[in-house]
Amino acid sequence: MEHTVLVLGMGLQGKAVVEDLERWSAPVRIVVAEAAWERAAAHAARRGFRRTRVVPLDAADGEALRRLIREVRPGVVVNMLPPDFQPAVAAAALEEGTPYTSSSYTGAVAELDEEARRRGVPLLPEMGMDPGIDLLLGRLALEELDGVHGMRSYGAGLPEPGCARDNPIGYKISWTFEGVLKAYMRPARFLRDGIEGAIPAGHVLRPEHRHRLVVEGVGELDAYYNGDALRYIGLFGLGPELREMGRFAMRWPGHNDFWWVMAELGFLDETPETIAGAAISPRRFVVEHLTPRLQFRDDERDLVILRVEAWGTKDGRPRRVVHQLIDTRDLETGLFAMNRTVGFTTAIAARMILEGRIAGAGVLNPVRDVPAREVLRELEARGMRFERWIA
Repeated sequence: MEHTVLVLGMGLQGKAVVEDLERWSAPVRIVVAEAAWERAAAHAARRGFRRTRVVPLDAADGEALRRLIREVRPGVVVNMLPPDFQPAVAAAALEEGTPYTSSSYTGAVAELDEEARRRGVPLLPEMGMDPGIDLLLGRLALEELDGVHGMRSYGAGLPEPGCARDNPIGYKISWTFEGVLKAYMRPARFLRDGIEGAIPAGHVLRPEHRHRLVVEGVGELDAYYNGDALRYIGLFGLGPELREMGRFAMRWPGHNDFWWVMAELGFLDETPETIAGAAISPRRFVVEHLTPRLQFRDDERDLVILRVEAWGTKDGRPRRVVHQLIDTRDLETGLFAMNRTVGFTTAIAARMILEGRIAGAGVLNPVRDVPAREVLRELEARGMRFERWIA
């Protein structure tokens, strides 16, 4: 039986999705829909993809999107477009009765749960790097505890140490830079000492909200709160004995100090200002100015670290467990570790949906509905390093 996959978007992460699906041993037909379709087709030709056809699509055109889904009749829609597209794309897939997966946060897709259950359609967001792999690592770590007192998850997308020192902020672009700077400005929520806490938008990089973490074999990193950790307390089924819950992103020391100052000075604001007769936001200016200056060379690699620490009790005794995954850029394909950890994970989810290894209907989540060990075995088979130890 030949499977059909519709991939929306062939940017950095979409390229990794298609690369992985092209290597699938099962018969598969891949249709890629992309606004910049000629560039995407040229990439597919350079890579020698034989199962992939690229078609043009303006994803903002809802009727064109639904018409494409009807024409292609995919077994699953894989959405690798920017997060703002997700609610409309998931709704279009549901309207056509087609399973859906993406690497974006669930967000407004949660509102489709009742209708998706009624129609028997699985919608699986949060199946990328962070969120995605981190949730699977969290599930495995919690399985090793009877009582959970605390949990921290960390994610990092960095240049390797050898190529991080040729610019003053220790950073190069492996993900949309607009998205990186936007994330620095979002609020955060957490649990500490049993008390819920919140950091307002634009303040997560302040020194009082950060801490240092030494990652074995990598070095010391600077961690800051990343998004809403409280929503995962219920998702993981954690009880009243929980005293700490936090989600963090990490950068090389010095990076967060720089962007904290930039945020304080308004350089990450998104409200347009008129300068020399042109309207542009400070953040857009920073993105356009720095993007060409923060590129990896062809022989340089990035580094992705995903780490979960959970502690509590096991058989009446204190226990602290750490699960960690590390990946680096593949210089043969050119895919960054960021592309691989996001795109390969989403591609694995698509394959599991098609094979029936991810079942169920409604809005699914990696914590409840995805076979964590199977996904991690698949990622290890793609060269990623998984470690686990008792601390």
